[in-house]
Amino acid sequence: MLRFRRGFTSTRVHFRGQNLTEKIVQKYAVNLPAGKKVYSGDYVTIKPSYCMSHDNSWPVATKFMGLGASKVKDNKQIVCTLDHDVQNKTEKNLTKYRNIENFAKEQGIDFYPAGRGIGHQIMIEEGYAFPSNLTVASDSHSNTYGGIGSLGTPIVRTDAASIWATGQTWWQIPPVAKVELIGNLPKGVTGKDIIVTLCGIFNNDEVLNHAIEFVGEGINDLSIDYRLTIANMTTEWGALSGVFPIDEKLIKFYKDRLEKIGDSHARINKETISNLKQIESDSDAVYAKHLTIDLSSLSPFISGPNSVKISNPLSDLSKQNISINKAYLVSCTNSRLSDIQAAANIIKGKKVHPNVEFYVAAASNVVQKDAEQTGAWQDIIDAGAKPLPAGCGPCIGLGTGLLKDGEVGISATNRNFKGRMGSKDALAYLASPEVVAASAILGKIGSPEEVKNGQTKESPEIVKSIKINEPPKETASGSVEVLQGFPQSIEGELILCDADNINTDGIYPGKYTYQDDIPKEKMAQVCMENYDSQFYSKTKPGDIIISGYNFGTGSSREQAATCILARGINLVVAGSFGNIFSRNSINNALLTLEIPNLINKLREKHKGSDELTIRTGWILKWDVTKATVEVKDSDGNVVLSQKVGELGTNLQDIIVKGGLEGWVKSELKK
Repeated sequence: MLRFRRGFTSTRVHFRGQNLTEKIVQKYAVNLPAGKKVYSGDYVTIKPSYCMSHDNSWPVATKFMGLGASKVKDNKQIVCTLDHDVQNKTEKNLTKYRNIENFAKEQGIDFYPAGRGIGHQIMIEEGYAFPSNLTVASDSHSNTYGGIGSLGTPIVRTDAASIWATGQTWWQIPPVAKVELIGNLPKGVTGKDIIVTLCGIFNNDEVLNHAIEFVGEGINDLSIDYRLTIANMTTEWGALSGVFPIDEKLIKFYKDRLEKIGDSHARINKETISNLKQIESDSDAVYAKHLTIDLSSLSPFISGPNSVKISNPLSDLSKQNISINKAYLVSCTNSRLSDIQAAANIIKGKKVHPNVEFYVAAASNVVQKDAEQTGAWQDIIDAGAKPLPAGCGPCIGLGTGLLKDGEVGISATNRNFKGRMGSKDALAYLASPEVVAASAILGKIGSPEEVKNGQTKESPEIVKSIKINEPPKETASGSVEVLQGFPQSIEGELILCDADNINTDGIYPGKYTYQDDIPKEKMAQVCMENYDSQFYSKTKPGDIIISGYNFGTGSSREQAATCILARGINLVVAGSFGNIFSRNSINNALLTLEIPNLINKLREKHKGSDELTIRTGWILKWDVTKATVEVKDSDGNVVLSQKVGELGTNLQDIIVKGGLEGWVKSELKK
């Protein structure tokens, strides 16, 4: 039973240092108690530098207006770009585009029309995402901004509407993984090969829902474009962000950019560049994990088919003579100027194989113009490539050139999920621009060396390591302030749903998703129905769900959170959560806790059971004031006691008001 009492005590004090992620969040967290330092696990209210939305800007706008808002809080904080469905000339899509443009003009929001380029590229070109700032976007590939030392992370539409209305939303600082790159990258190996390799060799969710900080001597020789590619695909690796350091190479990148555009730019100018400085992690900063990879041991790698968790050396796949039907040099991952030039160097003076369709689209019209000036763009077109407008297109299964049944494609994009780029009966591989261009010429998956001399180099054995760090022992004292209306503690029996990757369809069946008139009682009855038809009869209000890893993966339906609340369950504990589910939960006032040790203990105790839903008899108590969790077994013995992230008053306020929408409405009334 939840007991609501008012608690008012001082925030606990920390004595350890912060990593780079925590330091950037510290700069953009608002309404913190005096002297409060933020750390992984803490819930904070953030006021990001910028918030970008793309074709989903109109759904965000309708949600914004549905909250009762009429004017954005800070029109200089918001950026709208049109990039996803730019080839779609139907009246329905054009109407949506006009609605977005008109809304932006009315609000004074910076707006970039279809054809200007991919939103993430624009955010970097135009200096919105900038070293050491916090920039968010309602798109999963906002991780890209980490390539230039900006903490970029995705948000959902409700968050975007909240930022439009109040300038703020919430974030739980994730665990931070240090990824150390040592050694020198061999000639012919690219940034794309690094991230494809990382996704393939660390493919057991090692960095799922982590923030990543790239460190090590190996970074020194990585171009900024390589860093952007790697940061971009940390999304596919499962991370929430992937940040590179601010170093001399990055500062030179901006100085070179300044020489090109002059000193009149609003965000990239002498003043902003002169203020660039390195922000380093403290010597006693804490990292959840430390992964190391020796770049000198890498070779060109290919992802797939149809999974980023599968990667193989190019030399192995080349021997298999895998014929291809389509090749793609498109997307926010690998269609910048250096990528186009690299592909042109391979393809110049040659012809695309007669059995292959090769599609090319620049990341922006600025990139395309630059590529045209260098001659690289024309070299690719002369070889037989088919140009597409600057935008997303085939990467997300929209527009011209999609994979058909039985076809094989190789792409310089970021995702090769089954069916994403067309038919679910096609095969999709991911590779660097150089390998894509070479394969387009060869008519099969092959290397630039094969184009030149008919041979591919053998791959060495990859040198890697991983260390899991113990969570820090807190030396803090004191308690967390608890708002009136929020419980000082939450207590209930743990109900074990022993499975990993329970998806949103398992939690709330898809057949009900678009039925808007389903009453709360019915939502409670069908909660977890596709996971276990007996869930409703085995549970009661006040219970606490405990499940495995990646709970809530899958679609973004908010009912996956609201049906659990309808059942009277206010807290879900898991080994880890799908990121969108986690955000939807808080946005709808459902609390979540990640406690891997707890699910592992319960799995050991109930090993061999064939029950899908188990009443464990274990009682969990979350002391909000102390930020601790204690679990006792049915005999009253303590089986687990540990610290958890602080639930600050900012987030408590959201929960008390029934979720983010309720909080925004209350803020608009002030």
